[in-house]
Amino acid sequence: MATTNATAPKSAPKAKKQSQGFTGIKSGLAVIACCAVVAVCVYLFLFGEASHFSNADATFSVFSDTDWEPVVGDLMGTVYKGGFIVPIIWTLLFTVLALSIERFFAIKTAYGKSSLAKFVANIKAALVANDLQRAKQLCDAQRGSVANVVGATLATYAEMEGNNDLTKEQKVLAIQKSLEEATALEMPTMQENLPIIGTIVTLGTLTGLLGTVIGMIKSFSAMGGEGGADSAALSTGISEALVNTASGIATGAAAVISYNYFTNKIDRLTFALDEVGFSIVQTFNATH
Repeated sequence: MATTNATAPKSAPKAKKQSQGFTGIKSGLAVIACCAVVAVCVYLFLFGEASHFSNADATFSVFSDTDWEPVVGDLMGTVYKGGFIVPIIWTLLFTVLALSIERFFAIKTAYGKSSLAKFVANIKAALVANDLQRAKQLCDAQRGSVANVVGATLATYAEMEGNNDLTKEQKVLAIQKSLEEATALEMPTMQENLPIIGTIVTLGTLTGLLGTVIGMIKSFSAMGGEGGADSAALSTGISEALVNTASGIATGAAAVISYNYFTNKIDRLTFALDEVGFSIVQTFNATH
């Protein structure tokens, strides 16, 4: 005859994620590929346009510009002379910008429709008044990841109130488990694509450094050639070095600002979840 463990708490109902609007782009590689196409097109057909060079002939081709000199004061022509590293760095920069916009809307959706601090305060007030119905209404109106987690936890809270088979400690454990499971479902959505931005923080700077080294190698090669330094080759190498240095620094700076900003937003959301979760558990402890 099969036996059951009557003292074990029943498994808390699993939280179901509901559609809450924009939750982010799942394929970061697709974003990188699109940004690479845009970067190459901008590099070749905008910055490499013949009007940016003083000695470009009528048979202009973006693949035959080795000896062309940028028009004095023309920044686009100077940037174009940075070489093949430039579109690679731009790919990283465009990726940071695209994913930053994507994360902005995704995390905004996760926060919900109104102020997160106000929502947490209202939930705590409803719990103090032991008004679970009001708390559920607040979750339905707020939407977003925090509301999803709180709603799932409140559902377990209500179930435990009507459960006479478990001890108080087991009920509290079930509520805590429900909170943890709901949080585990929501967190990956908020952190989607952030590792890519975090990687570009270092990769952008290193790629810029690579371009700088390549440009300096060209400069020293021109200086070491027969007959003294070739001024055209020397200027090309220096331009490549400086353009890639600037592009790499800009990319790394944009990435670190974006990564830290969104990490801070997620931390604030996590703190709000911890606060309201603690309130739910303490309310159950105090009233049951």
